[in-house]
Amino acid sequence: MVTRRLSQPEFIAMIAFLFALIAFSIDAMLPALPEIALELTPEATNRAQLIVTSFVLGMGLGTFFAGPLSDSLGRKRVILGGGAIYAVAAVVAHFAPTLETVLAARVVQGIGAAGPRVVSLALVRDLYKGREMARIVSFAMMIFTLVPAVAPLIGSFIIAGFGWRAIFLGFLCFAAVPLLWLTLRQPETLPPEARRPLNLPALMQALREVLTNRVVVIAMLAQTFCFAALFGTLSSTQQIFDTTFSRADSFPFWFALIAILSGSASVINATLVVRLGMRLLISATLGVQVLLSLCFALIAASGALPEAIYFGVYVFWTVTVFMVAGLTLGNLNALALEPVGHIAGMAASVTGSLATVVAVAIAAPLGLAFDGTPVPLAIGVCVLTAVGFALMKIMPGR
Repeated sequence: MVTRRLSQPEFIAMIAFLFALIAFSIDAMLPALPEIALELTPEATNRAQLIVTSFVLGMGLGTFFAGPLSDSLGRKRVILGGGAIYAVAAVVAHFAPTLETVLAARVVQGIGAAGPRVVSLALVRDLYKGREMARIVSFAMMIFTLVPAVAPLIGSFIIAGFGWRAIFLGFLCFAAVPLLWLTLRQPETLPPEARRPLNLPALMQALREVLTNRVVVIAMLAQTFCFAALFGTLSSTQQIFDTTFSRADSFPFWFALIAILSGSASVINATLVVRLGMRLLISATLGVQVLLSLCFALIAASGALPEAIYFGVYVFWTVTVFMVAGLTLGNLNALALEPVGHIAGMAASVTGSLATVVAVAIAAPLGLAFDGTPVPLAIGVCVLTAVGFALMKIMPGR
């Protein structure tokens, strides 16, 4: 049994890889969407976007169960169990004959991924709290951002060599790294005496405590709208590069650049969060994004810019949308878990599940509203971040 606590750098790197499993499962699929559309849904190519949102939906559903299970069974068991479900679903998706079967497998794959996603946050909360937790998550996000940068490139190489179905086998190889790391190196962070019974009265009591805490609820709602902006952008990005700007072939390279540039948000957040606080950084980020998205929507609708400049402006705006995640999501998670650390698994599950599921319900129609231009997306991001900004203004405390 592993008993020695990891050094902070190794701990951060391991958490980053657990986070990155989610990013790789989404971003590596993006170059495959045109081929999936042509093979499985040629009559309605926009439906291929559901490959992204179905995974996120499953992740949101699984998140509701993963946290309470980890509060009762321990963090490592639930993360590894989720990894097993993820692996089986990846194999099913690899052999799926129809889009509907792929989507069903992606939902189950997302349910499995919820274990590493939400329980890793509870694991961090077991060892750190408050601004220090936000700092740890920010450092993990710095490493995590390298994965979205290379995932589409890796996906495109796999597709070129073995076809789009081989992407799902790539998921198995990638998932093995953090799961083996966790198994061999990380001690269990929730001792048996701190675990909660897995029974309905205990679960309902913990759920009631989470949903009656105003800070937790507002942080969860703000997270919902930030997630919706991110998922909507992810769903539409490949189509915008392909249809609007005729740059499908170079999409993986542009996406890598966008991911690397937006990764600076985690560096900024890790540098400033202890000094300025989570609330100020979240509010400032959302306020700026409202203005940027409004300006970009007007520019895109006007059609006044030459194509090359228009494309440059779009890339810049996309970078800022992805930067919102690095400057808000880790901080919102820390805010939500701070007052309920004794039930961190339940709190992470409830907030993560509700935020993700509702965000998918918003993001899916936003992605399907694609009309050949980025205008619907820009308007949607503007509205979503404006609601998030308003929520932060009514959050209690300083």
